[in-house]
Amino acid sequence: MPKVLISDSMSNIAQKIFEKNNITVDVKTGLSEEEIIKIIPDYDGMVVRSATKVTKNIISAAKNLKVIGRAGAGVDNIDVSYAKENNMIVMNTPGGNANATAEHAFALIMSVLRKIPFANETTHKGMWEKKNIKGNELSKKTLGIVGFGNVGVRLSNLVKGFDVKVLVYSKSLKSRKEDYPHVEDVSFEELISKSDIISFHCKATKEGKPLISKDHYKKMKKTAYIINAARGNIVDEKDLNDALNENLIAGAAIDVFSKEPAKENILFNNPKIILTPHIAASTSEASVVVAEMVANQICDFLLNKVQKNIV
Repeated sequence: MPKVLISDSMSNIAQKIFEKNNITVDVKTGLSEEEIIKIIPDYDGMVVRSATKVTKNIISAAKNLKVIGRAGAGVDNIDVSYAKENNMIVMNTPGGNANATAEHAFALIMSVLRKIPFANETTHKGMWEKKNIKGNELSKKTLGIVGFGNVGVRLSNLVKGFDVKVLVYSKSLKSRKEDYPHVEDVSFEELISKSDIISFHCKATKEGKPLISKDHYKKMKKTAYIINAARGNIVDEKDLNDALNENLIAGAAIDVFSKEPAKENILFNNPKIILTPHIAASTSEASVVVAEMVANQICDFLLNKVQKNIV
């Protein structure tokens, strides 16, 4: 009988699905790398979210591991190439939390435009800063979306009612442009120079280099805003901090960081930026969807050799 380890907190629907399929499942969260190494030889499958780092050391110790499932889209916390070298399948759940992430990006856009966190904080303190809080409307603005996968597509649909012009930079858009007549396919340079809001929904580069640098900020509108709910290393945090301090752009909202958990960061306490702790995909609804998806996929693989959403 196959045996699976769930090493991160997630909806208990995953455990129920494994049990229904007569697969033994253990839920052991918050384990250190050393603790996982000691027990991982007992398992055929492993399920993680973003907290567990599936390192080379863990993979080397996992003598019976056949599949690693990520309840979510990003697999930055898994050494995918080393897993493949050791004949392990790595799968994710693309689209499972796309709506949650897109809605959070939209919430960040509205929050930064209307200065909601500052308004909330000062009002709680009885300061009544009404005269000093003048926001901007989303209506009639140009939104630039970098990356047009499940999240980018969903965000483009969320803003349809705001009379927003949507520019998209995506290498794959040209082949499916007819499916998205409401967006315009542009180059990266055109997107950053024409957009009022730039929202990143793409993968990091293979080299891990930021997609946006100090020179890019100089080409943007001084009234532009940066939104990043994708990957922490897409936006260089020092360059962004400098751009804000030098008034090259108006503001930013960031959900992901170069190092997480972010206990220290150069962006902390910059009044022009809104920060959230990597919660874009964290909704009750999305947690159920991704847990259900990954459990079913692993069951299909362990019991029937069916490979789905292989990374």
